[in-house]
Amino acid sequence: MNQTRPIQAACVLAALFSVVCTSEAAQEQAEQPAEEEAMPNVLLTPAELVETAPPVFHAHFETSEGDFTIEVHREWSPNGADRFYNLVSAGFYDDVRFFRVLSDFMAQFGINGDPEVAATWSQHQIQDDPVVQSNTRGFVSYAMAGPNTRTTQVFINFGDNSFLDSQGFSPFGQVVEGMEVVDQLHAGYGEGAPGGQGPRQTDLQSRGNAYLEKSFPDLDYVVKAVVSVPE
Repeated sequence: MNQTRPIQAACVLAALFSVVCTSEAAQEQAEQPAEEEAMPNVLLTPAELVETAPPVFHAHFETSEGDFTIEVHREWSPNGADRFYNLVSAGFYDDVRFFRVLSDFMAQFGINGDPEVAATWSQHQIQDDPVVQSNTRGFVSYAMAGPNTRTTQVFINFGDNSFLDSQGFSPFGQVVEGMEVVDQLHAGYGEGAPGGQGPRQTDLQSRGNAYLEKSFPDLDYVVKAVVSVPE
């Protein structure tokens, strides 16, 4: 008996079935809604984060050590308050490390753990504000490298650092709750390199949190920061 025709017929049926299945699968795929595009990272557009801050607002920080709250008064430092309000509101400080904590001096943070975000904001300085308040215990100011160089890094004073007032460091807020938490932030690494054994800021800027997690795993960090406006 000649088996050629049945085999050929089976092959044709198989091929036809494959085409039908492929066609149906393509139709089902076409009918499915397209996946939503990834949301753009608002932290990569500093020019859009320029909202004027309320006269007074609170920034609540949940950290690996506990919680603390900064009360910001815009009249103390308008440019600084506006920048801080926009950064906290946009989630800039979430997962940011307290990379420079010096006992009896201050706790510094504010370099974003994403190198792309950190590089973007390093180019967006704000103008200086007059010094209205003093850099005493609990007051918060921006770090800077000279006139009109404030970006995102801030520090919380542990004690009386009023000698910084004449250098132009303008406090914009004050820790009103949880200063005992700030006191407990890990200070074991000391001053940053090259002057000390702590994190090197250039490496943090270029490598982000991956650098800190590998070389400085004991650093405390911000879990989440949010803004609220008191009634």
